[in-house]
Amino acid sequence: MTQERADAARNRAKILAAAAELVAEKGIDGLGMAEVAAASGVGVGTLYRRFGDRSGLAYALIDAKEREFQEAFLSGAPPLGPGAPPGERVRAFLHGLTDRTFAQLDLLLMAETAGPFARFGGAYEAYHRHLTLLIGQANPAVDAPFSADALLAPLTANLVIHRGREAADVKAGLDGLLGGVLAGRF
Repeated sequence: MTQERADAARNRAKILAAAAELVAEKGIDGLGMAEVAAASGVGVGTLYRRFGDRSGLAYALIDAKEREFQEAFLSGAPPLGPGAPPGERVRAFLHGLTDRTFAQLDLLLMAETAGPFARFGGAYEAYHRHLTLLIGQANPAVDAPFSADALLAPLTANLVIHRGREAADVKAGLDGLLGGVLAGRF
């Protein structure tokens, strides 16, 4: 893997910060290449060379937050990171994933609906493996892979939008499901 030049890394950081700010202010419709270029102070050509198009830029925004989240649950502080009992880690993970989902809901909707299996890419597989491991540790008697899918399902971006639930309601519902999983009732 080649090292990114310092000026390219600075431009990337400026672009992603400007794009995130535009999405926060105007929603996904505010993510126009010309608008991001103007807000970040780089040329439109630089933006297209770096990200390809608007969807490439959206994926880069998702990726930046995804890396932060994965770092937190893989090696961050407990209870999200290692060091807490498995059941507490699952709950912290689901609450963290709920917050992460709501923070980038429009971007995730675009990414998850790009194709029939778009939702089930790298991040989903990492979540599934993580939950399967923790659920299996917390209660070896349950079907941990199925339980992981069941706990991840309510966090699909289009379902969150369709149901119109608030993050606190989703967390409460997940807590109820998790209680059943950990008690072996599902």
